[in-house]
Amino acid sequence: MAAVKKPPPGISMDLMRSAAFEATGMLRALANPDRLLLLCQLSQGELSVSELEAQVGVRQPTLSQQLGVLRTEELVETRRDGKQIYYRIKDPKVLSLLGSLYSLYCPK
Repeated sequence: MAAVKKPPPGISMDLMRSAAFEATGMLRALANPDRLLLLCQLSQGELSVSELEAQVGVRQPTLSQQLGVLRTEELVETRRDGKQIYYRIKDPKVLSLLGSLYSLYCPK
């Protein structure tokens, strides 16, 4: 098991608390299997709602609800093109975390 890195000397408890709060919000959003699958698909690039529905197999009501959570947590952002809404990952930290999860949990 890899050792946890110690914080740099002099880092304030307030800064650590703020970082912990931010990390907790992201981890809470990732803790749902549907949201995690959606983010995994979006890690490959921007997708429309209909493409996400087809690829992940999550039905429209649940898909809308879970995408709403990801928008509220500011993990994804949208772009409209006519009637289509496209989603993409907004926070680069999400991509880094997804990469780590992929290397730990997905078969090679």
